[in-house]
Amino acid sequence: MSTPTIKHKAVFLDRDGVINKDHGYTFRPDDFEFLDGVFPACRRFMSMDYKLVIVTNQSGIARGYYSEVDFEYLTDHMLNEFKQQGIQIDAVYHCPHHAQEGYGDYKVDCDCRKPKPGMLYAAAHELDLDLSESVMIGDKITDMIAGKAAGVKKCILISNNKAGVSGELADAVAPSLLHVRI
Repeated sequence: MSTPTIKHKAVFLDRDGVINKDHGYTFRPDDFEFLDGVFPACRRFMSMDYKLVIVTNQSGIARGYYSEVDFEYLTDHMLNEFKQQGIQIDAVYHCPHHAQEGYGDYKVDCDCRKPKPGMLYAAAHELDLDLSESVMIGDKITDMIAGKAAGVKKCILISNNKAGVSGELADAVAPSLLHVRI
């Protein structure tokens, strides 16, 4: 008789605009600027027994603005900063595709580019996550759509409403990660 697997809950975090300032196609560590409150917010989520998973569209790769190697280099820098702050990021998933603007092998209508839920499904499978107990936090409607499609418990939109982003598809809206209440 086997022991049933205990599934984990996760906080899915978009990267640009949630973790760091969105300067548009950020790929250099020198241009990566953590937003205020990210570290204490992530420590709080960890203390609530959430796994932390980053899910990020990276069409700059598809568009030829930077490479997968550039993305990995920046990701290593980001994860190092989290680690120095005592924060364990359990996984980072990225979509390098774009169906219209991509080049070569990256010009694909994939299942991983948000608003499709592929990255969330992959994380759920690989990390043994219970999506119905998990949370999606993002700054775009596509993040909310992906979370809803994956069946997460709650979708939270990071918005100060300056960009005119509507919270219609969100279960809650917060001005920053620090203000998120799960």
